[in-house]
Amino acid sequence: MAMKGGWQEFSRPESLERSGGPGAPPSPKAQQRVRVQRTKAGKGGKLVTAITGLEAPEAELKTVLKQLKAVAGTGGTVKDGVIELQGDQMAPALAALEKQGYRPKQAGG
Repeated sequence: MAMKGGWQEFSRPESLERSGGPGAPPSPKAQQRVRVQRTKAGKGGKLVTAITGLEAPEAELKTVLKQLKAVAGTGGTVKDGVIELQGDQMAPALAALEKQGYRPKQAGG
């Protein structure tokens, strides 16, 4: 059955695939949506700075974490692709990520 006008939005399997899936290569640093926010949720009332949106392998996330911990002078961890720094480290984290080539944004209040 031919379609009138030729408009076929989802006609090919390639159009249904999402970019940035598990097998896709990571996007360039400047194009990633990196968000830095302060949160207390699930941390027993302790304030942490969460960095999300980094599309990189686990090993690269750990090197970024090591650099962020050195700049902020605090502890931190990587959990499920999210970097968590102890305390309110918003300004040092934003500055360090910009220096590494990312375009981070402050999320939340």
